Amino acid sequence: MKAFPKRLVRAAVALLIAAAVWLPCVHFFFQKPVAHFRAPNGVSPAARELAAWQLKLWTDPALREVELRRMRSSNAEWDFMGRSFLVWSLANLGLRDASQKDACLKTMDRIIEETLRLEHDEGMAHFLMGYAKVRPYVVQPARSLFVDGEIALMLAARRTLAEKKEFQPLLAERLNWIAEGLNKHLVLESYPDECWTFDHAVALAAMRLADRLDGTDHSAAIRNWLALAKVRLVDRRTGLLVSSFTTDGTPLDGPEGSSIWLVAHCLQVVDPEFAREQYRRARRELAQSHLGFGSAREWPASWHGPADVDSGPIIPGLDISAGSSGMALVGAASFGDDDYLASLVTTLDFAAFPKRQAGGLKYCASNQVGDAVLLYAAVLGPLWAKAEVKP
Repeated sequence: MKAFPKRLVRAAVALLIAAAVWLPCVHFFFQKPVAHFRAPNGVSPAARELAAWQLKLWTDPALREVELRRMRSSNAEWDFMGRSFLVWSLANLGLRDASQKDACLKTMDRIIEETLRLEHDEGMAHFLMGYAKVRPYVVQPARSLFVDGEIALMLAARRTLAEKKEFQPLLAERLNWIAEGLNKHLVLESYPDECWTFDHAVALAAMRLADRLDGTDHSAAIRNWLALAKVRLVDRRTGLLVSSFTTDGTPLDGPEGSSIWLVAHCLQVVDPEFAREQYRRARRELAQSHLGFGSAREWPASWHGPADVDSGPIIPGLDISAGSSGMALVGAASFGDDDYLASLVTTLDFAAFPKRQAGGLKYCASNQVGDAVLLYAAVLGPLWAKAEVKP
């Protein structure tokens, strides 16, 4: 009996030594070359698998209904954003691989046309959370920049891959409203007296693409918003853009990872220097690595907000946000940060439970919108090259 405590101590020490040796090596079992997820040219193996699953969801009504019900039960926005990210992804996929162009166009048209029909029949609130109806919008008539901006970028992306004349007036009408609103008010609401940096950045990118497509000039609206953002919407402690604010420019929340990575990506086509600065700051404030596994925080150390549907669950102790980590893939891919991108993909393959079937890839810990974001990170680039700022 006296020897038992000694054996217990020896066993505990052995376990600690084993953990110290093996835990730092676990990530090697899930690590792949970054080109497996994102190829510099063409389409990577992971992108092809992700695209195959996403396309299957739009050709199998029963499968799509299950996924749609799952998302809308949590957040109606996810239904809408899943459409947006998939359309943007397919534009990039078609530009990367001409053999995929026809299939991409067919699915893009179906998504856009159904989205426009639902907006017309059900109203913009169909794609918004319930509090959109709690009080009136400040700017009248009420419109949501979240809805208008993402639809505009869908239309612009579709027309960039291949022109479709019927979509030209639809894009012009939506961007005219956005430009007029920004020129008059400088900011626009997504929800009543609630404006989001994410949605403004998407709208600016849509304007830039439209200017390249149609020879229009939205530079004044873009310039005015950027000037406001740099003065009123930058968090003084981190230098990062805040995530949300009121119509008078008062911040509602500080910087958030589930927002800033995509914001930096969209700003690339309107202000590349500012975009890269925002990415560098986000990398410094939010990026993490634990034993070779990359992740991202939702908030910088200097500011903490409430966890919500955008941030996803926050892992205690490690401060890992599913929402921020997913969007960080978009940021790392946008700015050629291959080391960080590779570490994020390693975590994805370890913790998100990839499932491959019938040539497609989905992540069991994710959903359709999450997988569409991953596809976007894997193929982004060619669309922005069409809209890049000229000297």
